[in-house]
Amino acid sequence: MAFMADIDHPINRGASAFMRTGPGFSPLEYTGYRDEILGSKNGAYLGTSLCDSPIYEVSGPDVERFLSSVCVNDFSGTQVGSIRHAVICNAKGQIMTDGVAMKIGTDRYRTYWLQPVIDFLLQRSGMDVRGEDQTGQHFFYQLAGPRSLEILEHASQSDLHDIRFATHRTATIDGVETRILRLGMAGTLAYEIHGPWETSARVYEAIWQAGQRYGIKKLGRIAYCMNHTEAGFPNIHIHYPLPWYEDSEFAAYLDERPGAGFFNENRKLIGSVGEELEVRFKTPFDLGWGRLVNFDHDFIGKAALQQIAANPRTTVVTLEWNADDIAEVFASQFRGREVEPCHPIERPGDLNFNLQDFGARPGGIWYHADWVLSDGKRIGTSTGRIHSVYYQRMLSLGFIDKEHAVEGKQLMVLWGGLPGTPQKEIRVTVARFPYLQLEHNRAIDVEAIPRYQPGAG
Repeated sequence: MAFMADIDHPINRGASAFMRTGPGFSPLEYTGYRDEILGSKNGAYLGTSLCDSPIYEVSGPDVERFLSSVCVNDFSGTQVGSIRHAVICNAKGQIMTDGVAMKIGTDRYRTYWLQPVIDFLLQRSGMDVRGEDQTGQHFFYQLAGPRSLEILEHASQSDLHDIRFATHRTATIDGVETRILRLGMAGTLAYEIHGPWETSARVYEAIWQAGQRYGIKKLGRIAYCMNHTEAGFPNIHIHYPLPWYEDSEFAAYLDERPGAGFFNENRKLIGSVGEELEVRFKTPFDLGWGRLVNFDHDFIGKAALQQIAANPRTTVVTLEWNADDIAEVFASQFRGREVEPCHPIERPGDLNFNLQDFGARPGGIWYHADWVLSDGKRIGTSTGRIHSVYYQRMLSLGFIDKEHAVEGKQLMVLWGGLPGTPQKEIRVTVARFPYLQLEHNRAIDVEAIPRYQPGAG
């Protein structure tokens, strides 16, 4: 990890809690997750949590042939200014990583969150393709909410209405050439702003100042990680781990690069699922991403995914948790030393940020997963539990047998820490998916939003 924001960087201004990210800092909260996460519903939020994204640029005459050979997607015919949601699997069809591949030029893509897997595969490809790790060289800001386009146009002093969903182009903000992509996980109008890290403070200040008239808020990492459950978008390192060290060749590659395997090297497995790893790993069909799998080309894991596609057994749903059962778990913390309490449930989400050695041993991510039960029988797992502030509910994503994926069906989540510790069955209801019901970014007609007028200030 190479996120180098020092404590004096403007993204840290006003933060109430930080996480160390190697030599730098990342804000966990500013005004509290409850206030921050509502920014995308009411005005806009400005988030910086993805500035530590693994970034890898891949180019050359064979670039699209290479990407198609390692991803479930087919990259042939991709146009400059477009993106692909790239998914890389292992031979068993389990996801090794997923992220965005942004086509920024002829035979050139900039990828996010595909590294280090993509470099490992590129070195073994034998194709005319080059790779460069650019992690830490770019800032990556997220601006989401109904006022986000107005803020960006005010900051850039230009008309950006032409940027359609999942497309990008360059624009100048305070004299800096940035790349603006219309995309986001908040489920509302949202944009990403990318540019050279050395200009990050300058661009951040311009966007922040432009947003003052529109009710802009700063988004910390805690609130950022909660959006994916509500929006129905399972996320690596939040909802499931990746089988990196189960591949002996890839494990050897990671061992030669200290810190490269951080997210899966020293993972701590908690929840009633316990130490069982195979059930925690996911395929695209488990996540409801079958539409991304294109069988018209050869790629890693194709044979396994063809078998799964013939009869997919698992799908993803939203689970809405029973408030009274949640209260019982919370109350168990206060019944005296004579009674061992259940695993705490009062945190806003299950992702653990208590990482003293982020990016180096012995640090690691905590992955929480609980069994989902029907009549006492295990039918899948629950992960990514969050407190949905907007809906005033507790939600998680359930990866369950398809026969039980019926809206309104009553199930149980076996909540707890590791097996052998106190656990409690919590009633859950299969709810709509995605749970967030605001108009999706893809469908929003930006023509209804006022255009930037030169001289408007």
